[in-house]
Amino acid sequence: MDNYAEVFKALADKTRLRIMRLLSITNGEVCVCEFVDALKLPQYQVSKHLNILKNAKLVEGERRGTWVYYTPLKKEPAFNRQLYKLIKDQLSGAEFEKDEEELRQRLQLRDHDICVVGLVNGQKPKCLNTAMSKI
Repeated sequence: MDNYAEVFKALADKTRLRIMRLLSITNGEVCVCEFVDALKLPQYQVSKHLNILKNAKLVEGERRGTWVYYTPLKKEPAFNRQLYKLIKDQLSGAEFEKDEEELRQRLQLRDHDICVVGLVNGQKPKCLNTAMSKI
């Protein structure tokens, strides 16, 4: 990692810390719409924060159709692994716990590990993406 200042600048926002904590407790990828539902924030705000984290090389996104799934950086340097562990182990409190519960409930709506959005005529439509293997 070349620029630690950029990393700490990215982490200097509570919403981005909430996103990082959610990623630290999952063992896979999280769709932007799942973050939106868990954090109760508009999609444009969540996307803006994810882009800042991506530019700081803390997360990476994979576009599938119109949806983007985020994970911690695949080739995580030791610093990133330690940072995610610190966030997972040390960030606690009612807001973080509520976020975690909201995300867990939202992830239960997945159909064959694919994000779904809402219900249409009693059916769970799949995000406009192709089924891909877990990262």
